Amino acid sequence: MSELRRDPVIGRWVIVDTDYPAAPQDFEKEEHQWRRGECPFCYGNEGLTPPEIEAIRQTSTSPNTSGWQVRVVPNKFPALQIEGDLNREGIGIYDMSNGIGAHEVVIETPYHYKDIGDLLNSEVENIIHMWCRRAFDLIKDKRFRYIMIFKNYGPSAGASLEHPHSQIIALPMVPKNVLEELKGAQRYFDYRERCIFCDMLRQEISEKERVILENKHFLAFCPYVSRFPFEVWILPKKHNPYFCHILPEEIPHLATILKDLLNKLKNLFGTPAYNFIIHTTPLDGWQIDAYHWHIEFMPKLTRVAGFEWGTGFYIVSTPPELAAQYFKKV
Repeated sequence: MSELRRDPVIGRWVIVDTDYPAAPQDFEKEEHQWRRGECPFCYGNEGLTPPEIEAIRQTSTSPNTSGWQVRVVPNKFPALQIEGDLNREGIGIYDMSNGIGAHEVVIETPYHYKDIGDLLNSEVENIIHMWCRRAFDLIKDKRFRYIMIFKNYGPSAGASLEHPHSQIIALPMVPKNVLEELKGAQRYFDYRERCIFCDMLRQEISEKERVILENKHFLAFCPYVSRFPFEVWILPKKHNPYFCHILPEEIPHLATILKDLLNKLKNLFGTPAYNFIIHTTPLDGWQIDAYHWHIEFMPKLTRVAGFEWGTGFYIVSTPPELAAQYFKKV
């Protein structure tokens, strides 16, 4: 019989197929169909993007030229515009705000066909450093309340360009999904006076059943209430509500665990599409002892369909305990 499992943070239920669990070979392998043509993110094509915001580059080189390792540019087709004043108003029963925010693209490497798992540790560390630098810069803007860092890889995950990149969006309000997680963590803290994510870490380390990777500063595991097959969370072992407050000595360990996770995924599935999102505390007004930043990593192996949209339940075809076993074997 399948199992119903309840997420202890936000109360979401999932259905886990324990009778006929899917193995890695049971998932359809996605052939990436990319748009062909000149890549604006490639080395030497700096003139094809909007002027760069910031870059890690050789000291002798100028902005918008070659010589960079990581480069940040405004999104050419931004979801939100950084120029202007925030204007919120009510229209009858509806709330409306003009589209103020920031939308940046982090071009992670000069190499067109190298994803994070293919890079050197020092190159991945540069990407993490840049995520933190941009987050620190954006939080200075008093119009913004939440900074979201995420990556889409593969067309079915929402990526329109093949060249490895991630995105940063600054929002003038806290998104609903983030609010649900924050409120759930706060309820747990108010009742037990402990961070739910710290308790989760202790339980996963104790049980070891769902742990995939572990080093001095981070733990990667398949969450007990996974929403998707082979979903993975990466948590810092030390309590920290803000991603951009990651300590310098932690960055090499995060780079290592990201690389190792992506290489395990490729060994299991080839080159699947995936998303990952860095979950962090908003900029003000929240109990920092209650929340713990983390990365939620979701391979695109299945599609969300009518039942999921209609109920809010997710059907997970591979139990996280079994997914962890497959991960650990490669």
